Amino acid sequence: MPTIKEILQTMDYGPAPESTKEAQAWLDQHGRRFGLFIDNKWTEPAETFGTFNPADGSELAQVTQATNEDVERAVEAARSAHPAWVAMGGHGRATVLYTLARLLQKHARLFAVLETLDNGKTIRETRDADIPLAARHFYHHAGWAQLQSEEFADYRAVGVVGQIVPWNFPLLMLAWKVAPALAAGNTIVFKPAEYTSLTTLLFAEMCEMAGVPPGVFNVVTGDGRVGEAIVKHPAIAKIAFTGSTEVGRLIRKATAGSGKKLSLELGGKSPFIVFDNADLDAAVEGLVDSIWFNQGQVCCAGSRLLVQESVYPRFIAKVKARMQTLRVGSPLDKSTDIGALVDPVQQQRIHGLVESARAEGCEVWQPAHATPAAGSWYLPTLITGASTTATVAQTEIFGPVLVASSFRTPGEAIQLANNTVYGLAACVWTESISLALDVAPQIKAGVVWINSANQFDAACGFGGYKESGFGREGGKEGMYEYLTLRAEDARPAAPLLADKGRADKAKSKPADAGASANPFQIDRTAKLYIGGKQARPDSGYSRAIVGSNGSFLADVGEGSRKDIRNAVEAAHKASGWAKATAHNRAQVLYYIAENLAARADEFVARIAAQTGSKNAEREVQASIERLFYWAAWADKYDGLAHQPPMHGIAVALNEPVGVIGIVCPNENPLLGFISLVAPALALGNRVVAVPSEAYPLSALDLYQVLDTSDLPGGALNIVTGSSDELARTLATHFDVDAVWRHDGSEEGCAEVERLSSESLKRTWVGGAKGRDWFDAKQACGRAVLQHASQVKNIWIPYGV
Repeated sequence: MPTIKEILQTMDYGPAPESTKEAQAWLDQHGRRFGLFIDNKWTEPAETFGTFNPADGSELAQVTQATNEDVERAVEAARSAHPAWVAMGGHGRATVLYTLARLLQKHARLFAVLETLDNGKTIRETRDADIPLAARHFYHHAGWAQLQSEEFADYRAVGVVGQIVPWNFPLLMLAWKVAPALAAGNTIVFKPAEYTSLTTLLFAEMCEMAGVPPGVFNVVTGDGRVGEAIVKHPAIAKIAFTGSTEVGRLIRKATAGSGKKLSLELGGKSPFIVFDNADLDAAVEGLVDSIWFNQGQVCCAGSRLLVQESVYPRFIAKVKARMQTLRVGSPLDKSTDIGALVDPVQQQRIHGLVESARAEGCEVWQPAHATPAAGSWYLPTLITGASTTATVAQTEIFGPVLVASSFRTPGEAIQLANNTVYGLAACVWTESISLALDVAPQIKAGVVWINSANQFDAACGFGGYKESGFGREGGKEGMYEYLTLRAEDARPAAPLLADKGRADKAKSKPADAGASANPFQIDRTAKLYIGGKQARPDSGYSRAIVGSNGSFLADVGEGSRKDIRNAVEAAHKASGWAKATAHNRAQVLYYIAENLAARADEFVARIAAQTGSKNAEREVQASIERLFYWAAWADKYDGLAHQPPMHGIAVALNEPVGVIGIVCPNENPLLGFISLVAPALALGNRVVAVPSEAYPLSALDLYQVLDTSDLPGGALNIVTGSSDELARTLATHFDVDAVWRHDGSEEGCAEVERLSSESLKRTWVGGAKGRDWFDAKQACGRAVLQHASQVKNIWIPYGV
């Protein structure tokens, strides 16, 4: 007679198929042919393409391939609808969003089955994760719409936004983007993924039922040509894109200089770190949720397994045993763990990457499972023995493939975790809360889950660092992506541009009159300021600076690419500035203000001599006050503790961006310099600053002030020279994390945005407009702090 253990070993789940009757009926109701949804009207299908069930290859429907003319009509409908949608007010928009949330809940099973048919993911995931989370986003953002006049009083809606989503989470990505955009008062031109358009079209029907006014939400389906038309349309004020890093680069280049707001949520190669004191069985289950959720077709999938050496063999054995129990099969079977890949093209790409690992000598292990004959399938795969530079260790595979390696110390784990161009998410598994909270902030990723994986909520921002993109979706920070400061509309249209003179090989002669009476008129060459020391420019060239009356004031060094390189190296060596307490950073800024005040008369004279300004005294006093202002913010720009619907909290930390290159304005050369450099320093960034090209001396006179104010060497570096050439170098430098340019050069600002696309660094540019640096609404506030920081959400469970 068999034992109970033997009986249990032979038991298996029986089939539990989900009915597709309602979804098939909905498709039949539309004749399985769909037009576009523009101005609350359905167009007649014209040129169409097929959308297929990945599980068996059968055609589900024909969907319209939109044209440029269709995009034009959708944009015009959105433009026309925008004023009335804004005038509807926060409460009016809140009721519409609430109704959409209720409709998603009411039709949850239809949405779940349709998503599974169209995408190939399991019904358990669409039913239990995707649809409830989508509804949650509309509920949450209905609240932000209601509170908009109170919480975002100084902001307005951006206008018409273009939104482009991928195929891995079709409806959930729609909710992430559409809900905040509508809540803020924007109107939308939306493009679903070519492979997975059906739930978007069903959602469009829900918009009609919910009373969304005509033109507020428009859907244009099709391939990449449609996305390109949206990105390049001049009437679209904001682009929100989720997809591959390669396409994100193209969008960054295409929007450069357009003035469009841009948020990019791109690829990832997320580490899953297991320490030797972790609950290994729990970590294995977390790993299953992390890498094999949605067949690994998840940008934040934990595709790099890092296990402490002492438990590595035991953990890998547990992983293999768990992989043997994963059920691969029909996505509509409620007992299936892994469904179908979205398309044969994706299957072929994954297969090619895995075979490249095998060719490089890696061990490739898969469970002994059979896959269905029809459809697109790939077994869960474990790769071991890969070097840190192997293709599979660095490339986003976007499939059910896990690459495992070991580490010895926490420091090595952090180093390996950050050894990637991406920075989207990470998981940390340990029973030591001290270790977890020490490691999590050091990982360069926008989201870190502690003893959990793939936790999401509408109240918590999601987004990446580095080549995983910029911008956040969810939370209050996600709302700001769809809003614009009203003060931006009041910026002056004609900034002061620098006189582009050439560098001189020899010094100019100083003016004779009064040369000995005024220390500012001593014939000297002002050096660069790198690593806390004055340095001669590598080029050996200098440029004469003359006063408003044409008299010679001084020579300044002409910085070059090598000087920027040295400055960036010095900035990276000053990483201790980012780790200093906020109180200490504030104290240093107060010291700078105090020492500037002691020499105020000298700086007043310098500004007057350079610019002829009659407001020089006011500018110096405003600069002192501005230093006090940002010193005050240094220890008050706190993060938030969110309480999502889980047993735990999500702590949103405002972290420094890193090394920021700042090209400063020509108007108000001291105040403009301090207004940009001080907030960056206040939040722990290190700065490479290019002062006013026309009037650089006010910034250079700060050297002695900085030296006597306890600012660590390398925290602030100053390189004078051509704004165009130095900005170009900063934008293309892969160790610079962000570039700000506010010198009024429209072409130069566009170039910064375009060149930054290679490393996908963040940018903040002024375009052809100036800025009233005396106006606190234009030069201060949380909007500046948001540019100087990036939000990291650390999920901390408790009580489980």
